[in-house]
Amino acid sequence: MTTEIEKAAERVAKLQAQAEKLSAPLADAQAQLHDAQEAETARRADRAATYNRGVTESWRKRAEAAARSGDDAHTRFVALLSDEPWFAAYVEYRAARYKRGHVVTEAQRAQTALGEPVTAPEQRWYGAEIVEEITKEIERQAAEQGAEFGRELDKAREAYVSGTD
Repeated sequence: MTTEIEKAAERVAKLQAQAEKLSAPLADAQAQLHDAQEAETARRADRAATYNRGVTESWRKRAEAAARSGDDAHTRFVALLSDEPWFAAYVEYRAARYKRGHVVTEAQRAQTALGEPVTAPEQRWYGAEIVEEITKEIERQAAEQGAEFGRELDKAREAYVSGTD
């Protein structure tokens, strides 16, 4: 039985020696990994600061350019919209409301000039639901396009910060 204990003790001693022999390279590798991770974190922080300084310095110019980037599209939109028969009909309908307003204003002015009580009513404006529907759809699609642009900015920032740009 003593031989079995001696064999087991020898085996434990041998394995402990092997473990000690391998633990030093493992500790070194873990330290290198930790150092590399810290260096990467510092590099990313430096690149993020550089990127953020660039955004801070250029955001006004970029925001103005982004705002102006829709000018030609708006001009095209109005031109295309004006060519639509339904739009022309809607404009004609709304123009009638403005015409009525001018007539009522003229009547109020005439009654006032004559010293008569003003019986012409105040102008009333009624919104058209079609405009709300168009506006809602425009805002929905514009928000989608804006969100996609935001995702592209986030990707560009991450690529820059990661150094994969």
